[in-house]
Amino acid sequence: MATASSERHLQPLSPPASAPDPTPLLEPRSIAVVGANDRPGGYADIVLRNLARAGFEGDVWGVNPRRSEVHERPCVPSITDLPEPVDAVVVAIPAQGVPTVIAETAARGCGGAVVISAGFGEIPDGRELERELRDAALAGGLPLCGPNGNGIFAVSARAPMWGDSVAPLEAGGVAMISQSGNVAVNALGSRRGIRYHTVLSTGNQAVLDASDWLAAICEREGVRSVALFLEEDGDGARLAESLARCADRGVRVAVLKVGSSEAGARAASAHTGAVAGDQRVFRALVEEAGGAWAADPHELLELARVLAERRARPPGQGGLAILTCSGGDSSIAADEAARLGTELPALAPVTRERLADLLPSAATIGNPLDYTAMIWGDTDLLRRITVTVGADPAIDQLLVLYDHPQGLAPEAAATWAAVRAGIVAGAAETEAATLVASTLPDLVDDAASAELADRGVPVVAGLRTALACARALRLDPGNPDRLRAIGADAARARPADQHAGRDADDWLDEIEAKELLRGAGIAVPEGRVVASEDECAAAMQELGGPVAIKLAARQLRHKSDAGALRLDLRTPDEARAAYRALFSSPVADGARVLVERMAPPGVELLVAARADAVVPALVIGLGGIWTEALDDVAIVPLPADAGRVEKAIRSLRGSATLAGGRGREPVDLPAAARLAAALGTLLLESGLGLLELNPVVVHPEGCVALDALGRGLPAQPRLD
Repeated sequence: MATASSERHLQPLSPPASAPDPTPLLEPRSIAVVGANDRPGGYADIVLRNLARAGFEGDVWGVNPRRSEVHERPCVPSITDLPEPVDAVVVAIPAQGVPTVIAETAARGCGGAVVISAGFGEIPDGRELERELRDAALAGGLPLCGPNGNGIFAVSARAPMWGDSVAPLEAGGVAMISQSGNVAVNALGSRRGIRYHTVLSTGNQAVLDASDWLAAICEREGVRSVALFLEEDGDGARLAESLARCADRGVRVAVLKVGSSEAGARAASAHTGAVAGDQRVFRALVEEAGGAWAADPHELLELARVLAERRARPPGQGGLAILTCSGGDSSIAADEAARLGTELPALAPVTRERLADLLPSAATIGNPLDYTAMIWGDTDLLRRITVTVGADPAIDQLLVLYDHPQGLAPEAAATWAAVRAGIVAGAAETEAATLVASTLPDLVDDAASAELADRGVPVVAGLRTALACARALRLDPGNPDRLRAIGADAARARPADQHAGRDADDWLDEIEAKELLRGAGIAVPEGRVVASEDECAAAMQELGGPVAIKLAARQLRHKSDAGALRLDLRTPDEARAAYRALFSSPVADGARVLVERMAPPGVELLVAARADAVVPALVIGLGGIWTEALDDVAIVPLPADAGRVEKAIRSLRGSATLAGGRGREPVDLPAAARLAAALGTLLLESGLGLLELNPVVVHPEGCVALDALGRGLPAQPRLD
């Protein structure tokens, strides 16, 4: 049985003002199973068997009006008939009966509910049932997991309230929150030796969403990392607050986010949507929180495993060294590190000299270090090599490659054990954080991995994933104050009445957008709106050529592509001819004509601010009309002052073009950063969903926004 229910989840209803506390569901001392039966394969049967296998020590009650006992557990006809309120009610009955059960659960004073049942908001006919379920839970202040999910496996409480068969697990420091039931099922079923604290499948998120669960789980004793698998953006303000709580408690987060939202599709009609879609803004928020971004479920779980081990975090500002017994693996590791942009510092001369005294002549002394298979199994020598490399002043992190084939003969197993002993002894003596990895994901052994992990040396399945983990361990932790400021701006950008103000399809034309910019002190070219050839010529003379003449209309968002502008016009006759040509073009319907003084050439940037993603964010990219082709952008969640923005601009791959060179003067980068910061403030004050300036031309002294557009803020998706 792959999942408890359908994998199709819709965007949940607007979140409650204050989420109910789910602690009773995460630390249950008593459980009732609604729909209790002993029919093999039924969800209630599976839950009862799971609880028995795990050795849950609390009271377990069945709820079934046709049974007095199931699996040697007492049964009562209804929740109302329970002898006392229980911490957790697991609901596994057809959808039609669930809202009534939830109302009874709240009235009986139980701690919370886990609804495994499907047939709710994931299908059109179930949406009203989900409203009823949600209303019943919120009216009673009842925390609820689901519906349409696999449930909760509170490993530390030995309480698998889970819709698929699971084996008993040894508790540890890794929690998992997944919007996909199947991803969570596969995580529990994989043979990778992760010791979970809690695994949770959120289902349709009718009452509590992933952010609420993250806020609650990170405060549980013993949780050190959380793996998040997300299919939706959710509420940015709540997510930022949850990430801030993780930062408060030193809980690290790994995130795998899939899918895209309608807002991203709408934004794609401007350059901003193409180069900074919702996924990139979401990732920027995760990175602000010091979170690790995963590429697939395998990497997500390995990241969470490694992040849970605090002793694996590098202690200083050094770099990574890779140790292996294979020249081929050494070369592969070096290439992969280069692909990821991970620097492998050269070993100091004194380190090389010490290694030369330890290693056979066939060894390749460098970084990566190939110490050869000739010394495989020599515990003390491996210890000394590890300590020597870890003592190098440029190194504060070690990645030791260790492959453990299945089915080792007893004499070979002893040699492999000696290798592990050497790694453990060396890791204990060096200040460098030590990580072990197999070259291939399946060349790991559960028992061997647990042995190393117990001694503070986590094991990663696969070389490529290990290098991603090594990089993640170097991430700075999130700043709670910064995350809460981002959350406050996210809440500010979403007014209580989502239908107030401009609609998502209501665009500002260039003239309207520039009026807003002028009011905010953002530099735009001096210009005139004209309504005839004569006015156009007069404006050109008043402004003092050369000028640009453009059509401005809400439907015109890419003027170059539409042929809606003329540049570098220097005489009245040229101005009149340009006016005639533009006004007679197919795209002129409803457009106004704008005449502006041409700005001197400089470096072109796209600078935009958008409030329609998970959190409001600034988007800054190189290239003007080539921004999409270059795909070189930095994204900064708001609020953002000029200093933070300038740092982001300097992170662009093409930032060298801003620093001058080849006979060109450096441009005024602080001015560009001030403009971008002011645009972010304007976006929030205006209530718009998007303000895009493209291009902003940056000169040696100052900068100016040559083109601008804006768009209203879309309403949040709702389950209707």
